[in-house]
Amino acid sequence: MNPLVLIPARMAATRLPGKPLADIGGQPMIVRAWRQAAASGLPVAVAAGDPEIVAAVEAAGGVAVLTDPELPSGSDRIRAALDAIDPQGRHDAVINLQGDMPFADPGLAVACARLLEAEPACDIATLVAPEADPSDRANPDVVKAVLTLADGARHGRALYFTRSTLYGDGPVWRHVGLYGYRRDALERFCAAPPSPLERREKLEQLRALEMGLQIWAAVIDEAPLSVDSPADLEAARALARQGLGIRDEG
Repeated sequence: MNPLVLIPARMAATRLPGKPLADIGGQPMIVRAWRQAAASGLPVAVAAGDPEIVAAVEAAGGVAVLTDPELPSGSDRIRAALDAIDPQGRHDAVINLQGDMPFADPGLAVACARLLEAEPACDIATLVAPEADPSDRANPDVVKAVLTLADGARHGRALYFTRSTLYGDGPVWRHVGLYGYRRDALERFCAAPPSPLERREKLEQLRALEMGLQIWAAVIDEAPLSVDSPADLEAARALARQGLGIRDEG
């Protein structure tokens, strides 16, 4: 396969406006996310909703594409960027990384790409991690993945995603919102309207399941920090002070 990594980002975040340009250890958050992705060795571009994001990424030496700021979701944004960057269709897979994960391990993008290669039936690849705390089980902000996962297996097919508390004993898999799409699956997904379960749970991936697309998930050891609030931003800045993440050696 020939995957392309795209990172959607826009300034109008509801809980933390302007967060792509939030300073983390002397670098805008989106630049840190781009550097981490570039360390995977895969081609990377930022799908930006605002000119300021394009300017920040290009100043750091990266590639960014300006997309319509009114696009409804990150999936629509990466689809628009893909059409602009690769109209010839050379890239048959797209890895959607999040611009608010400034310390995401570069191997996460590779893990999604490998899962698409390993499972021919997989239309969309994603990641899960063990619950970080028992309180995760009842926290509606923590999305849980229900998987067909044999004992000892490191990947399996996703049957459902939910914000609700799961009943019974067994592991609870915390969904990590990174995706690898086969190109035709991304096009089909973006062409479809929001589905009933998607609207009910406010989870975009349920649209794919209702459409009959197969989502498979690979298990990783720990979910990366996602910056969704001022407290998360302070945690990211603390990590930067500890010297974590990719640094600009120039």
